[in-house]
Amino acid sequence: MSTSATAAAVPRERVRVQAKPPRHRVRHIILGLLVKLVVLVLLVVVIYPLFWLVTGSFKTQNEFVNQPIWSLPSHLDWGNYTAAWTTGHMGIYLRNSITAVLPSLALIIILGVAAGFALEVMIFRGRASILLYFLLGIMIPGQMILLPLFTIYFRLGLTGSLWPLIITYTATGLPLTVFMMATFFKAVPREVFEASTLDGAGMLKSFLFVGVPMMRNAIFTVALVQFFFCWNDLLIALTFVNNNSLATVQVGLLNFTGQFGAVQWGPLFAAICINVFLLLIIYLFLNQRMMRGLTAGSVKG
Repeated sequence: MSTSATAAAVPRERVRVQAKPPRHRVRHIILGLLVKLVVLVLLVVVIYPLFWLVTGSFKTQNEFVNQPIWSLPSHLDWGNYTAAWTTGHMGIYLRNSITAVLPSLALIIILGVAAGFALEVMIFRGRASILLYFLLGIMIPGQMILLPLFTIYFRLGLTGSLWPLIITYTATGLPLTVFMMATFFKAVPREVFEASTLDGAGMLKSFLFVGVPMMRNAIFTVALVQFFFCWNDLLIALTFVNNNSLATVQVGLLNFTGQFGAVQWGPLFAAICINVFLLLIIYLFLNQRMMRGLTAGSVKG
């Protein structure tokens, strides 16, 4: 009887052992939970400041001063956005930023792509030294050139316009753009440009009709980086803009003060919301354009 009982117990033990999940499966489940926890924490870190910014843009000045910072607004005060656009002159600041950034971005892209093509595709003596000089431009801190540039702009009579911003943005954005575009052109096989030359295309046609279309996605990437650099700049704009009517968005956000220098928090948060979500829309639009260009280029034969 003991033998039969032992024999009957063996299958049960085997079934019980087989029912246990494998060790690697438990590890996989734990790892998946940790990944989801990390993603949840990152979402909170990213989304909560935006939520706090949006809710703050609807608060009154009294709610900012007398209630906790995490409290929700009692009602949606759309007057903050009206005050930010009219009294805060947000429309003027946006116009000035667009006027300063778009010409700078166009010059950076045109000159940077052309210089990258010339330094990497064209063969001439001293091109390595020229590329090294561009790299030295990346290493120079921007704070070191502000005072000499201000002196030059003042003597030329440009301090009362947006030309100092356009010139400085172009000069500071070109070194990185040239280096990145030269790197992208280096990845293109030389046989492509040699084939275009054999077909009768000159250097200019090879650049416009062969090099630029192949670098379309790289140009979008560089343009996106340089656009955010120029748009979010505060130091250069604060140094060269001495007139409130020429202030950019980042400088204009410093001017949301009321009587006796008190900060008007509601209109300030509304102005920051306008700036942040405008940039977010632009980023999402350019990002989708870039991804569509990569997908379209991958299926071409």
